[in-house]
Amino acid sequence: MNTSDYTRRGFLKTIGVGAASLAMSGCVSMGQIVGVERKRPNILFIFADDQCFETLRSLGNDEIQTPNLDKLVRGGVTFTHTYNQGAWHGAVCVASRTMLNTGRFLWHAKNAEPTLNDEAAKGRFWSQYMKQAGYDTYMSGKWHVKIDPKKIFDNVTNVRPGMPNQTKQGYNRPIEGRKDVWSPYDTKFGGFWKGGKHWSEVLGDDAEQFLTQAATSNNPFFMYLAFNAPHDPRQSPREYVDKYPLDKVKVPLNYQDEYEYKDAIGCGKNLRDEKLGPFPRTKYAVKVHRQEYYAIITHMDAQVGRIFDALEKTGKADNTYIFFTADHGLAVGHHGLFGKQNMFDHSVRVPLMVKGPNVEKNKKIDSPIYLQDIMATSLELAGVEIPAQVQFKSLLPLIEGKSKQSYDAIYGGYMKLQRMITMDGYKMIYYPKIDKTLLYALRNDPMEIKNIADAPPNAGIIKKLKKRFKQLQKETGDTLSISN
Repeated sequence: MNTSDYTRRGFLKTIGVGAASLAMSGCVSMGQIVGVERKRPNILFIFADDQCFETLRSLGNDEIQTPNLDKLVRGGVTFTHTYNQGAWHGAVCVASRTMLNTGRFLWHAKNAEPTLNDEAAKGRFWSQYMKQAGYDTYMSGKWHVKIDPKKIFDNVTNVRPGMPNQTKQGYNRPIEGRKDVWSPYDTKFGGFWKGGKHWSEVLGDDAEQFLTQAATSNNPFFMYLAFNAPHDPRQSPREYVDKYPLDKVKVPLNYQDEYEYKDAIGCGKNLRDEKLGPFPRTKYAVKVHRQEYYAIITHMDAQVGRIFDALEKTGKADNTYIFFTADHGLAVGHHGLFGKQNMFDHSVRVPLMVKGPNVEKNKKIDSPIYLQDIMATSLELAGVEIPAQVQFKSLLPLIEGKSKQSYDAIYGGYMKLQRMITMDGYKMIYYPKIDKTLLYALRNDPMEIKNIADAPPNAGIIKKLKKRFKQLQKETGDTLSISN
């Protein structure tokens, strides 16, 4: 099916038969249909930072409380296997967000990073495509892309850096048997409390103001609301931390005191994220960090609820598509790791939910996708022909049941230190520095505990995965040479 044809039909379905007749006659282009722009669907994009796929109660985690995100799961489609392609340095969020906003695959996005201002001059950012389609554009929260968002959004407020400030007391903790020198609800440590109000609550305020403003406009809106939560320092009011008594917090099944290959993959004691917990890891430290992780997610969830309530008050909820996802996941004790600079599912997989007109409720789709597919999806919903340089794909064929698969394989890469492919129920991870290959049978081993790469019967599987991986390297612009 031709993408532009599909876009046209999907848009015409949204705006109604009368406009469809006008457009199909060829009298006007999609962007020129007089009087129907207000019927174009609104796009509300909510973005979390460092949120692993396993952190929603409605998706199987009975430890955590996420009532508003659960409502989104029940009210729309959830993609259960959503991935981030990786990163070119330790700030994984930069790569993820650059891919999202430019539509380019990993290494092509890296190559474009030095010329992002030129890209903006050509109108090649997500928000600019939406503006060109007649949308009012809004942005608040974490950005972490190397261009001033004020250049590419109409309304911008409270732009946040990559993370709230961390303090020395926030690292190498907690040590069992000693008093913890850091507290998630003590405002003296700054971080999310800097400015006098928790940053997640400020984003909730901004969203309410944006939505109030959007309610008075005849134009559709594109709203980019980006939480810094649940990135560290994982701070939240005490009432949220108290929801998670330490004796009720579980240690992951794939817990390790230390990850065997941590130094070879760039996740050793010098990586900032890994410094948050003590070496070797302890189950006590992991439980405390997961307690704080769950608490800040639940606090963020409360702000998401405020956003949903504000949307309802605009009277535009019935014509709004809501997208929720995160830039990447986080280990927080899985595999002896604390950060996201690895190729395990806890760090490359994220939640992704879509709710909106004609979207089936409480539907799960397990076909693998990339979180950055949201950009192409929103463009298609807006009636915009997806530009040639946008490599990620629209989710609409999957959402509408017209396709069963977008990608036959998922690519992953981190600097020159790690590579990954997921295909046919297997994941192969490769560590170039030590020429080490790992293989996991994900259907039987979703926690990625048993490496089966050295089993002779699996040599054929590895050969097949490597062949497909090298093809993915060409697609993503990956020039790293890997062994046969």
